[in-house]
Amino acid sequence: MTENIAEKTCTPCRGGIPPLSKDAAGGYLSQTPGWDLQDDGHLIRRKFKFDDFKQALNFVDAVGRLAEQEGHHPDICIGWGYAEVSLQTHKIKGLHENDFILAAKINRLPGAS
Repeated sequence: MTENIAEKTCTPCRGGIPPLSKDAAGGYLSQTPGWDLQDDGHLIRRKFKFDDFKQALNFVDAVGRLAEQEGHHPDICIGWGYAEVSLQTHKIKGLHENDFILAAKINRLPGAS
């Protein structure tokens, strides 16, 4: 994987393809720092921390706009000072390259550090 995954665009997943294996998914983690494999390799998750609720809300809004642009939508949990984002491709009940593309792009959003 020499290509920067954040430069790619999510492609529509119609289902009917196998999800990434746990090993293959693990290979993408080097390009998505801060994200962890969860649920035996079926999803990735990252918790972002903020100084207050307003910053978390602004970040979630930016994630939502990005997700709409990419046509790939995460599960998001928000609270005072944090936002937790989970990604998986529901149509294949596991991970697809799209999940890592969106994760890498989320990492580039203001406030994601």
